[in-house]
Amino acid sequence: MADPSSYRPRPGDIPDSPGVYRFRDEHRRVIYVGKAKSLRQRLANYFQDLANLHPRTRTMVTTAASVEWTVVSTEVEALQLEYSWIKEYDPRFNVKYRDDKSYPYLAVTLNEQFPRVQVMRGHKKKGVRYFGPYAHAWAIRDTVDLLLRVFPVRTCSAGVFKNAARTGRPCLLGYIDKCSAPCVGRITPEDHRELAEEFCDFMAGRTGTYLRRLEKQMMEAAEEMEYERAARLRDDIGALKKAMEKNAVVLADATDADLIAVAEDELEAAVQIFHVRGGRVRGQRGWVTDKVEDVTTGALVEHALQQLYGEESGDAVPKEVLVPALPEPVEPVQEWLTGRRGANVSLRIPQRGDKKALMETVQRNAQQSLALHKTRRASDLTTRSRALEEIAEALGLDSAPLRIECYDISHLQGDDVVASMVVFEDGLQRKGEYRRFQIKGFAGQDDVRSMHEVISRRFRRYLAEKERTGEWADGTDGAGGIDGADTDGTLAGPEVITDSLKDDDGRPRKFAYPPQLVVVDGGQPQVAAAQRALDELGIDDIAVCGLAKRLEEVWVPGEDDPVVLPRTSEGLYLLQRVRDEAHRFAITYQRTKRAKRFRAGPLDDVPGLGETRKQALIKHFGSVKKLRSATIEQIQEVPGIGRKTAETIAVALAQAAPAAPAVNTATGEIIEDEEPDTTGDSSGEPVTAGVPDERRGQET
Repeated sequence: MADPSSYRPRPGDIPDSPGVYRFRDEHRRVIYVGKAKSLRQRLANYFQDLANLHPRTRTMVTTAASVEWTVVSTEVEALQLEYSWIKEYDPRFNVKYRDDKSYPYLAVTLNEQFPRVQVMRGHKKKGVRYFGPYAHAWAIRDTVDLLLRVFPVRTCSAGVFKNAARTGRPCLLGYIDKCSAPCVGRITPEDHRELAEEFCDFMAGRTGTYLRRLEKQMMEAAEEMEYERAARLRDDIGALKKAMEKNAVVLADATDADLIAVAEDELEAAVQIFHVRGGRVRGQRGWVTDKVEDVTTGALVEHALQQLYGEESGDAVPKEVLVPALPEPVEPVQEWLTGRRGANVSLRIPQRGDKKALMETVQRNAQQSLALHKTRRASDLTTRSRALEEIAEALGLDSAPLRIECYDISHLQGDDVVASMVVFEDGLQRKGEYRRFQIKGFAGQDDVRSMHEVISRRFRRYLAEKERTGEWADGTDGAGGIDGADTDGTLAGPEVITDSLKDDDGRPRKFAYPPQLVVVDGGQPQVAAAQRALDELGIDDIAVCGLAKRLEEVWVPGEDDPVVLPRTSEGLYLLQRVRDEAHRFAITYQRTKRAKRFRAGPLDDVPGLGETRKQALIKHFGSVKKLRSATIEQIQEVPGIGRKTAETIAVALAQAAPAAPAVNTATGEIIEDEEPDTTGDSSGEPVTAGVPDERRGQET
């Protein structure tokens, strides 16, 4: 625990101007980001008597080891930079609203040639129009089912669409006139896109135009005695009205607005948001957060606005945002919202009428959400705290292991040997910090040696990060370090390659943050290997234990007898969860590698031959066997294959050994038909030579 006075900057060194500040811990990890109108006045609030600070603020300043700041010109710039850094660094002490679930949206993929209407969750994609969020996915499907009568837009997946185009037969929706069937050319791409845009307009609240147009067409059809067409139009009007009735009118003036309410106590806050479009409630969502410091309701609203609109632009930001309290000052936030929308945004507190009444409803929802969250979390927090305390007591640790890393080895009879690293902080998963390894130091099956290699690579990388960021006690600048590889020069697996190393920007680097406890999946040999790896690197402040599957015994280094935790122990249950998650993550990776290996064929070794041309070759000849017997001139007949490429293909196939014949496992009969196509079948699963995976060996 650090003393804040040890890193307190002198008041004269802090500028009296707007800016953004960052607190870092001893490992240079950013743990808090804040903004201020005056950096000098704001930072002075953190360096006072600890007894006067909010409990979470007190924990933050004692966890931090340094503070730094960046000066900006205006408060709007400070707001934008604060949001960017919170998204970038994911500081553990910042106010972060967490959804209790992933809310579904109605999405229209306008970025495709034939736009598709579907339910989407998760991060929003560019070129996709979103409506919602909705409380339930079935509510979206009910609405879409009604609207497809009038706007028969494509709803099928890419696979179904391609299959229908190949066979020339539309799906069921095409036959019952709930899809315009662009897959078989019943409608042009331009007309289908116009239909999708009309669907979007209706969902955006511009409903009167379409209803009046349909009513006019219905009357014209009746006058011309086209009664069947008039009846269909009547039913279409009824479907549109029924879809509109699913959302009752709450604001009579067809307002587009978001209403945000906050319920809070000393430690937590709940936010509820109602999305009103065209005067109707189109969606609802809720967030709950821990309060890091003694923030006002206006500050909580400001954080909610950042999270809600930080990635949005245009019409996704409504004309009106109604809140229970205004941020202080309000002008920078309002200017920021206006910039996101590209037009004026009114940020205000409703004072009377329908809007104030609806805000009261949103407020009641927020209060109920906070009460329900507290009921659930009271038990959850108590359980997690008790589990960490039990682990610390059983292993003789000085404090509860707030960060636990678990490692597991997976292979199939010595092939495709991989390892996983999963991370739990405060008893909860940190999936963004999971890592995967390929065992490269040797070939074959040796779990103990594999564990030693993985632990060595992980913590050698940690030491390299420490040296590079200047965390050594002798004050070296840490200019060394290895970018993209372990210090032994071997890459640490695909996920490690995915993340780029960063210097001193505080982003979560791959192996920069050490655990308090390392758990290995295994018994005494695996634990000894992990401890030996740490000892060889000179690391003596990280505890190690292993969890053996057979009797769920906990092994510690240097002990002949295991630590036996009661079966009802919350600590044992947490260790089991960590171990099972590491096993799941490892075996998933191992299966992925195995599937790629099974799908590999002789064409994979041809330089410059991509997936498209490989598929063209197989489609042209029917199998690798026929391709192997083809002449160079015959290979050249395939579109995109030139003389030089054809010669290379012929040489590669001549050098490759033919695949083993397929075997009927029921009768033992050798099926000497065609050489199996090892490029994969239409489902994406590997096509192998007749022997099921489970007959080939056991996964570990």
